[in-house]
Amino acid sequence: MLNDKKILFSGMQATGNLTLGNYLGALKNWVTISDEYETFYSVVDMHSITVRQDPAELRKRARTLLTLYIAAGLDPEKNCIYYQSHVSGHAELAWILNCFTYMGELNRMTQFKDKAAKHADNINAGLFTYPVLMAADILLYQTDVVPVGVDQMQHLELTRDIAQRFNSIYGDVFTIPEAYIGKVGAKIMSLQDPSKKMSKSDENVNASIYLMDDPDTIIRKFKRAVTDSEACVRYSEEQPGIKNLLDIYCACTGKTPAEAEKEFEGKGYGDFKLAVGESVVGVLKPLQDRFHDLTKNKDYIDGVIKNNSEKANYFATKTLRKVQKKVGFPERIR
Repeated sequence: MLNDKKILFSGMQATGNLTLGNYLGALKNWVTISDEYETFYSVVDMHSITVRQDPAELRKRARTLLTLYIAAGLDPEKNCIYYQSHVSGHAELAWILNCFTYMGELNRMTQFKDKAAKHADNINAGLFTYPVLMAADILLYQTDVVPVGVDQMQHLELTRDIAQRFNSIYGDVFTIPEAYIGKVGAKIMSLQDPSKKMSKSDENVNASIYLMDDPDTIIRKFKRAVTDSEACVRYSEEQPGIKNLLDIYCACTGKTPAEAEKEFEGKGYGDFKLAVGESVVGVLKPLQDRFHDLTKNKDYIDGVIKNNSEKANYFATKTLRKVQKKVGFPERIR
């Protein structure tokens, strides 16, 4: 354990553009909890290539994502912010863990079935063993806690099963990670279909607010947001579009749904949507300004990449060497 703090690991894929949902649901919370834990926040670019990527675009998006981590408020002096592909231990540990994972376990992973259906022309082995690489990501740093959404809980359970299986054979090698239980980030839904989550892969550009959208674009998208014909602002499951807008407004202003309902009592949807849009603009502008400043400082970002990959490699290597010795690999001569 580092500094007597528990270790927390999380990461995002360098595909698509981050949405307001990614920020309010995850990234904002990472910043809030970063002082409580020793944190490793990865740009998981190795996971990204289970789907075909344009190489130049992937490199660009990986750097953009890492810069956005910092722009959102993660201090790279206190948080280890790094590229997954710069730490070879992720791939090395994943191969070893593959040999302790059963085909039946991987066959049960619902995300593989979903992704295979979407990419029927490219059902590759990486797509199938993706959860083992995720397990390696987590176990490599002796992670205590992992913030996960409902859609990733199955992968965390598999990670725990693999770690316990390995430990039962070789002794106390891996920390058994727990799901992070804390303040839950806002679950932000699509502006055009409030029955599904806001997604960076949504083909309808009006469905998602992207972190780098300009103010005019943000306001325009909120004006087009799906509501209903009830003409009252109420926090109710029967009004999913309005409920989603209230969730966004409350996440951006710190108000409760009850306070927001009272604020917009007797007002039309036009005024309400405008207020929600303006609250989002107010939250994103400091992040966007910081991002633009950081992108101008290439040497600083390069330094963060170098220093944090060295830190990540140091801790990854400690675990990896222990695992390699346990399974019987010959000792390295230095």
